[in-house]
Formats: sequence, C-alpha cells, structure tokens
Amino acid sequence: MKIALFNRDRTEGIDAVKTLLRERGASLSCYGEDFTSWKDLPEDTDLFLSLGGDGTFLQSLTFVRDRGIPVAGINFGRLGFLTTARADEGDGWIDELLNRRFSVAERTLLQVTSTVLPDRLYPFALNEVSVQRRGASMLQIQVNIAGRALPAYWADGLVISTPTGSTAYNLSVGGPVVMPGSDVMVIAPIAPHNLNVRPLVVPMEATVSLTFHSREAEAQLTIDNRSCMVPSGSTVSLACAPFGLRYVSLTDDNFISALRTKLLWGADKRNT
Repeated sequence: MKIALFNRDRTEGIDAVKTLLRERGASLSCYGEDFTSWKDLPEDTDLFLSLGGDGTFLQSLTFVRDRGIPVAGINFGRLGFLTTARADEGDGWIDELLNRRFSVAERTLLQVTSTVLPDRLYPFALNEVSVQRRGASMLQIQVNIAGRALPAYWADGLVISTPTGSTAYNLSVGGPVVMPGSDVMVIAPIAPHNLNVRPLVVPMEATVSLTFHSREAEAQLTIDNRSCMVPSGSTVSLACAPFGLRYVSLTDDNFISALRTKLLWGADKRNT
C-alpha cells in the first residue's frame, strides 16, 4: 500500500510510526520530505494518513482535494473527534489499515464562492464556514436560502456547518448534532442579539448566501481552520461541493462511539 503520511507540528512518536509502517511493507511518502503541497502529492497514493488531532485532519482536505484518496486520522492530540484511532492505544490500527480492514464513507463538503476570497484560501469545508465580528460591534447578517430571505441576524457571527461539523463549532453555539449521512447543513447564530432565533436545519441541495454589515471595516471569514478578512458589505455563497472527502473508519459505529467516549454523550451513573 502506498501511503502519504501527514503531520504538521508533532514529532514525538511519528518516527516510530514511520518505522512500523515500513517494516510491515508500506511505501511511504512523507510531508516535508516527499511532498509539501497538493501539487506534489504522489498520484498513486492509496491512503492519506493524518497524524495529529482534528486540526491536522481538517488540513488533510487541502491536500487530497477532489482526488478521492481515503483519509485516516490517527490521534496524537487531545480530543481527536474526527480521527480513526489513538496512537497511545497500541499499533493494531496499522495492520487494520494495511490489510484494508476498514470502511470508507463519503463526507459532504461545503463550497464557498465570493469575489472577496483570496486565491490562497482553499474554498471547501469539511466542518463549517463562519463569519464573525472583529471589533466591538455586532454584525447584521442577511441570509438567503434558495433565493428566499430570512429576517436579518444581529449577532457576533454565524456558523454554517456540515453534518461532520455539527459536533464542532456548531455544537458549542447551541446547534444540533447531525448524523454524518444526513443531507443537510445547519445555520447557527453566534451570540445572537435577537432572542427569537434558533439554529436552522437546511437541505444540503439549497444554496445559502450571506451578506454582512458592520460598523467595523471588515469581518473574519473562516473555512474550517483557514481564515481571511473580508470587507463589510461582502456577500458569500455556500453550496454542497461536487465532491466529498472519503473518511476511513475502523468500526461500524465510529460516530456513535465518538459521541459516547469523546463527548461523553449521555454520561450518567445510571447508564453504567
């Protein structure tokens, strides 16, 4: 198996993983040595292996892009909700991957389009897209769903998440948890000033556009863990991307297990 190995800033334990993979017959190309951008990622890569936490996993998308390479995440970080296995729980995951004893699920992505996006910003999101205030003044955000306008949001910002991202920023601002296979996105306000708005679930097939205004000159637009500043009055459109990310899972109930063990979903002494 030809594996592209990606880690951003952690070194402890990475060399040991490389050694184990090579000893068991894997052909490796390593970030910083054999590739540094999506342009020089080897064409014949069978598996993209993300070593780190959720931030590293999200950055993996900017390398595999629309090439359909499965991505497996091994958690060297703390929570690691998106990752497939933990590095500190043994190396059994290596044999599972090399023997292809895993399932692959297609995770939906959001595509962002706007005239104000810088060329350097990869416009696809696995988790979420958000717009947030930069100064003391709140944002006025006009949202259109399939051409139909909602009443304006007055808030610190807005988060639009995929099902995958529903357990991330969306959850922290009061949005619902959405099962990965659901064909929806969630629009959730950040600290809304109008108290009669709640998170809204929208069909993934709909195009959502945001136009935001502020007394400040600009706001921050974030696509997963990549961001830029955009001027007040800008419009950003979001739609379901024409391709997805192929997510590797070693267990059939990976999402439910992650809810229980990582987010302590339903933790109650009566459930022991």
